[in-house]
Amino acid sequence: MPTLKDVAERVGVSISTVSRVVRDDNSKHINQETKSKVWEAVRELNYKPNESARFLVKKQKENKRQTKQIGCIIQAARINDDHPYYSPIITSFNKKILEAGYSLAFIHTSEELTDEALLHKCMHDIQVDGIIIIGEVGQAVLAYLQQSEELAIIGICTSGTEITMVDYDRIPAAKSAVDHLISQGHRKIGFVGGPGHTGELNSEERFQGYKFALYDAGIPLDREWIIDTRWEIDRSYKGLAGQLKRDDIERPTAIFAASDQLAIPALRAVLESGLRIPEDIAFVSMDNIDFAHYTTPPLSSVHVPKVEIGTRAAATLLEMLKGEEPLLSKVLLPHKLIVRQSSLFNR
Repeated sequence: MPTLKDVAERVGVSISTVSRVVRDDNSKHINQETKSKVWEAVRELNYKPNESARFLVKKQKENKRQTKQIGCIIQAARINDDHPYYSPIITSFNKKILEAGYSLAFIHTSEELTDEALLHKCMHDIQVDGIIIIGEVGQAVLAYLQQSEELAIIGICTSGTEITMVDYDRIPAAKSAVDHLISQGHRKIGFVGGPGHTGELNSEERFQGYKFALYDAGIPLDREWIIDTRWEIDRSYKGLAGQLKRDDIERPTAIFAASDQLAIPALRAVLESGLRIPEDIAFVSMDNIDFAHYTTPPLSSVHVPKVEIGTRAAATLLEMLKGEEPLLSKVLLPHKLIVRQSSLFNR
């Protein structure tokens, strides 16, 4: 089994320097370049601190899980802060694992885990049995997690094919929303959304569903009314309000928003412009969060089974912890369009 000495020799530094980096000891200054080299060597040699290594060997010998703890990695802090979309998912996931005798050991963001000392601590010192990943966390974190064959991993709203995932299919869900607008007679339909996992709008599945619906109906794409908010609420309001003030472009008769959180400020921008919803501009959105019932007018939205996603993800992870292979590498739960007053207006 690799030792501190092996890591030190690989990097060309003292054993004490490697020890300080691994223990996140800041009593003496070590430059970032050296720290990065140490962590690179730790990964390459698959080094584990002696205490963690002994515990891992014990677990392997006993051939059963001992910690009853699950780690949670989320895309950003806002996901864990009473988020109207993600909070029901996390709550239902947590409820299911608690019923099975497990608990959440930590919740960290992908940004926090760019600190390699913290990432190493989470994986080797806390000793979780499994990990749930919610949102995009980056390939570096995923690659690190996948080094451990003992770790059960499940993802929600995560890109890639390397891990088992539970989600819903955003492309047909978005297309069903836009198809509804088209069935109401709309031919000029704007888009309010944000980028996908690559950082580009074209990689976002709800944008792809929007484009497919227009293409199927023979409706050309109007780039003037594609508003990339970068998933920021203020950008939704300001972006649409700014476009509505222009008199050099034709106004759309309907807008598809990629989330209710982006749709709500966009609704306000329309109403403050003196326009009516849905008579002047109709709206349909995604997620069907609780607030969608209480907008003016109530917002048509695609219902996503958030509680069911969290529960199914937990159930699948628990099966994996028992040594069972998931029947599917990607489980997609059904969606349903909920039509309300924001889109019900026949032209």
